[in-house]
Amino acid sequence: MDALKAQFQPLELKCGLALIASLRMYGKYLIRFDDLCPTMNWDIWVEIEAVLVEQNIAPLLAVVPDNHDPKLAVGPSCSPFWHEVRKWQARGWSIGLHGYQHLYVTRDAGIVGIQPRSEFAGLPAAEQEQKLRKAMAIFRDNGIEPQLWIAPAHSFDRHTLACLAEIGLSTISDGLALAPHTDPVGLFWVPQQLWRFRWRPFGVWTVCYHHNQWQRHDLERFRADIRRYQDFITTLPIIRDLYSRRRLTLMDSGYRRAHSAVLSYRLLTRASA
Repeated sequence: MDALKAQFQPLELKCGLALIASLRMYGKYLIRFDDLCPTMNWDIWVEIEAVLVEQNIAPLLAVVPDNHDPKLAVGPSCSPFWHEVRKWQARGWSIGLHGYQHLYVTRDAGIVGIQPRSEFAGLPAAEQEQKLRKAMAIFRDNGIEPQLWIAPAHSFDRHTLACLAEIGLSTISDGLALAPHTDPVGLFWVPQQLWRFRWRPFGVWTVCYHHNQWQRHDLERFRADIRRYQDFITTLPIIRDLYSRRRLTLMDSGYRRAHSAVLSYRLLTRASA
């Protein structure tokens, strides 16, 4: 009897998920693009930007203040780069401080623990603060006021958080949870859990893209996903208004442990391939 019950449980689960999907139950989604800098893939970005404008989508943009990472030099430099960033800011798009120079100097995975490399985690607090103040000065000298912190490689530590509070950044796009929340010290966490659109029946899901290596088929899939999910895409100001009073729950913690285990397995599998 137990064996028969076990045989039908997966079918019951699939039927239940199919029923939820048929009821058009969807979570909410934020779109995030990482590694924006003068030498990014502008040919693809121009088409991405046209889609975002056409569909009235306000993404999160992770802008590198002073890129020194040769891996992000994928095309000719755009000399009016900061003019472009000011244009995005004027549209109401959320500009994120994406580190300082995008150079990994430690093997520390930090608080989130996704990748064992960092521009910040593991460094003394004074050194981190110096980097962050230089990054903020570049933004402000160019008329940009960042709305959130987006760490390169998802890696930062408690010193980073304290420094961010000192320079006036209290919103973080990172971490694994079912929805945004404010932590005990007043930092607002907007979790980043997906790297492409996937159906979710509830929660708030940040889909993070790295467009610098995109080909034509990646762009077409992005267009198709936007058409499919456009009614469920939201903005950072709306999310902040809805969730700023929310606190982390046991369900968030359970999800974080499960998702972290899956990510660790995938990274281990890739390393051994």
